[in-house]
Amino acid sequence: MRSRDIDPSRVRDVVAVVLAGGKGARLDPLTRHRAKPAVPFGGTYRIVDFALSNCLNSGLRRLLVLTQYKASSLDRHLNLGWHRFFCRELGEFLDVLPPQQRVDEHWYLGTADAVYQNIYSIEMADPRLIVVLAGDHIYKMNYQSLIEAHEEGGADVTVAALPVPRSTAGEFGTMEVDASGRVRAFREKVADPPAMPGQPGMALASMGIYCFSADFLLEELRRDAADGGSRHDFGHDILPKVIDRHAVQSFAFRDENRKRDAYWRDVGTIDAYFEANMDLVEVDPQLNLYDEQWPIRTHHPAYPPPKFVFAGEGPEARRGEATDSLVCPGAILSGGRVHRSIIGPGVRINSFARVEESIVCEGVDIGRHALVRRAIIDKGVQVPPHATVGVDHQQDAARGLTVSAEGVTVVPKGFLFPVATRGREPVPQTAS
Repeated sequence: MRSRDIDPSRVRDVVAVVLAGGKGARLDPLTRHRAKPAVPFGGTYRIVDFALSNCLNSGLRRLLVLTQYKASSLDRHLNLGWHRFFCRELGEFLDVLPPQQRVDEHWYLGTADAVYQNIYSIEMADPRLIVVLAGDHIYKMNYQSLIEAHEEGGADVTVAALPVPRSTAGEFGTMEVDASGRVRAFREKVADPPAMPGQPGMALASMGIYCFSADFLLEELRRDAADGGSRHDFGHDILPKVIDRHAVQSFAFRDENRKRDAYWRDVGTIDAYFEANMDLVEVDPQLNLYDEQWPIRTHHPAYPPPKFVFAGEGPEARRGEATDSLVCPGAILSGGRVHRSIIGPGVRINSFARVEESIVCEGVDIGRHALVRRAIIDKGVQVPPHATVGVDHQQDAARGLTVSAEGVTVVPKGFLFPVATRGREPVPQTAS
C-alpha cells in the first residue's frame, strides 16, 4: 500500500501514541543536551521525524507525543515544524505531553507506565484503536496496513515484527508464533532467543510498534499499574501476561522504503548512528529520502541555498567543493573541501579546510587549514584554524572528546577547543 492508497476515513478514530522520552545514554554526548528522538539525522532531520512522517503518510492525524528527558529541544522542533500539519477544527491534533506524575512523583517507570500516566488524555480522545510507537527509530512503515491486519485478525493486540539474526536478537523482545502468526510466547531481551521455524539463525523481533484495541489496552494498563511487582513495561510485563488470555498477533514489517531489503535502524549507539548517516552519501543508499510518495517531513529553517566559492586547481588549491556528500541549505564552502560527509544547515567550511567521512551539524564553523576525519561535530562548535579532529585518537581523548569503539570522534555541543597557534596543532587539553 502506497500513500495514494491511504484512506484517512478508516483511521479517524485511531490515536497514535509516540514514546519520545528516551534518554539515549549510549548516544552520549549527542544526547547530553537533548533527548534521543531530537538528535539530528541526515543533515536536516531529527530522528523523531521518521515516526511522525509515517503517521502523517498513513493518514493518522491524532497524535500524542510523550516526552520526558531533556525535552526542550524536541518541544521546540515539534512546535516549529509539526503543528502546522494538523487542524484542530477537523479533530486533528499533535499534543506534546510531559510526565503527568498522576500516580506518584517519578519519571515514567517503563513504556506501559508512560502510556498509563497519560490515560486521561487518551480517554478524552475516545479512540477505537491505539497505535503505540517508539519515536527513536529510522524506518518507513504504513501503519494503516498494521491496523487493517489487526482488525482482520480479530486481535486484542498486534505486534509489528522483523526477522533479525539470533546473534543480535538479545537486544530485542522476541516472539514464538504459529503458522497463522498468533504469538504463543514473548521474551524480552533474553540471552538465547527462540529461532524462527525453518530459519535456525534468525529470530522474530518486536519492533516496539503495537496496535491495541482501546478498551483492552486501558484495562490492562490499569491492571498493570496496580501490580507492585511489575516493571510496567510492554515487553517485560504486558505482552507476556496477556498471551494466554487474549489474541496476540504478529504483523510482518512491510517496508515503504522500496528497496530490496527491509530498512529499520535503531541508531542507539554512536557507531550505529554514524553508519546509518554515512549510508546516505552512497550512490544508492539503503534509505531513500527522495521518495515523493513517502516524504519525510521536518522543520526547515529559513536558510538561503548552499554556496560553494573559490575554484582553484590542484589538490592543495583553495577550492570550495563537495563530493559524495549531502550539503544542507545555508552551508558555505568558502574554499574548503568536503568528501563523503553530511554538512548541516548554516555550516561554514573555510579556506583549505578538509572534511572527510564526517557529520557536521548545524551552525558549525571549520577554520582555515583544519582537518576533520571520521568525526561527528555537534551544533554550533567552532573548530579553530589548523586544528585536527579524528586524526589522532589519543589526542582527541586527551582533550576529553569521545572516541567510539570503531574510531569515530564526537565533538559535543558547547565544546571549546584550545586556542590554536598559527601553523601548528594546539597542545591537547580538556575544555573547561
